Amino acid sequence: MNKYDFPKVDLHLHLDGSFRLETMFELAKERNIDLPANSLEGFRKWMDEHADAKDVNEYLEMFDVPTAVLQDKESLIRVTKELIEDIASQGERYAEIRFAPQLHVKKGLTQRDAIEAVLEGKRIGEQENPSIKIGIICCMMVFGPETVNWEANMETVTITHEYLDKGVVALDLAGAEGIVPLTNFKSLFDKARELNTPYICHAGDSQDWVTVKDAINMGAIRIGHGHHIYENPELCRLAAKKGIALEICPTSNIQCKTRLSFPMHPAYNLFKLGIPVTINTDNMVMAKTTLDQEYDHCINEMGFDYKDIIKLNINSFNVSFAPKEYKEAMIKELESLL
Repeated sequence: MNKYDFPKVDLHLHLDGSFRLETMFELAKERNIDLPANSLEGFRKWMDEHADAKDVNEYLEMFDVPTAVLQDKESLIRVTKELIEDIASQGERYAEIRFAPQLHVKKGLTQRDAIEAVLEGKRIGEQENPSIKIGIICCMMVFGPETVNWEANMETVTITHEYLDKGVVALDLAGAEGIVPLTNFKSLFDKARELNTPYICHAGDSQDWVTVKDAINMGAIRIGHGHHIYENPELCRLAAKKGIALEICPTSNIQCKTRLSFPMHPAYNLFKLGIPVTINTDNMVMAKTTLDQEYDHCINEMGFDYKDIIKLNINSFNVSFAPKEYKEAMIKELESLL
């Protein structure tokens, strides 16, 4: 039995930050890809040391290692399947796994190939772990000025639309914040809206509340991180009124120095303001965390109690892209525990 024995949801979970270290080490050796260490323990130590980054952009550099390895269908299928197995064993009943297809095209794959590989991993993972359902979110990326990878991002928009109802559930924008204004990417979101593709957006993590406001104004229905909205009470009221959900990832926020400590994180205050707060892991291997560990921080250091954690999961199901009947059944089960 898991410590938090109720239907759990992780809505903000990056594939290339949530692999098994043993698998990544094995895949790298098979593909003759150099790693920062020559042994599994050395690789683990390197990951631990670099996870304590000085800021988000330094933290993002760690993803260069897994993405260098995940450049073929077999590796993408395997890490997806294994991640689903791991989170199902932890008692999760639903998760949305996100990845950026354009990061996996350096050795011959197309974005479509990458999506199909991840969807095959999802198919196998769900088949072998029937207690959990999975949605796939495809990320556009910010590497610098929007012109750097505009074509690749637009391709992600159009292909995401093609795979809706085939296992893909939404579009996201991830990567480095603050290099250029978020509004520079507006045309990409306009195209998604034209195609009736649901979209969310990373904002308000390393940058201030203005990026959250921009994301909301561009039509994002959920915000990846978004905790700096707390510095603008008017925007908090707007988010509560509109039901704009925040995908809070406590451990990741502390690691990336976007919040100084768990007790100083505003997640509980945002929750009490009526904003649909959700709690997530972000990058399980980078952060060395699980949902249960995040909940421990929430209760022991952030002001939440056990029933609040149940309510947070109700929030997560409510704002998720899970199938309607499944969502309703899970919410009913959670509500019966209050």
